[in-house]
Amino acid sequence: MIIVGVDEAGRGPLAGPVVAGAVILCDGGIIGLNDSKKLSESKRIKLESEIKSRCRWAIGVATPEEIDAINILQATMLAMTRAVEGLGVEPAMVLVDGNRLPIWRYSARAIIGGDASEPAISAASIIAKQARDAMMVAAEACYPGYGFARHKGYGTAAHIEALKCLGPCPIHRRSFAPVAILGGASLLCHTTRG
Repeated sequence: MIIVGVDEAGRGPLAGPVVAGAVILCDGGIIGLNDSKKLSESKRIKLESEIKSRCRWAIGVATPEEIDAINILQATMLAMTRAVEGLGVEPAMVLVDGNRLPIWRYSARAIIGGDASEPAISAASIIAKQARDAMMVAAEACYPGYGFARHKGYGTAAHIEALKCLGPCPIHRRSFAPVAILGGASLLCHTTRG
């Protein structure tokens, strides 16, 4: 019986995609799995490597443009669907972290706190977070000055200040209130940025 765990990363940030992971755990499982937010970066890196080498996995992404077009909830559901479809198998059951499910053909169950209680969801949580973090680190090179490598697109004070100074860049979610508000008020910063 094929059971898939699914979780997302990046619903709350002001910039970047929302990313979902889907994992079919390997025989014997993986020791040390937990909600990605409860693990150190070094532990996540080690577990990500083990998950990717021993388990069947896939990543699904919804872009900032898709988030703005269909809203963050629907974009999250789209990323989850893409992740499950990316596995290339027909699961008997999909376990999803949270309280909502995409509308899809799979038998599925939403589990609140599933990223801490269901190992397959924990694994999905880890690969989703690691994938999204890597995307945001890469975005720093394309869009310097925002601090994406540090805050990963979340609405930190430094990120808000950068938005005030520079205005939104192409990966900002323009439908999110802070970006929409500050998008029309760019270049308020009077300091020189180097």
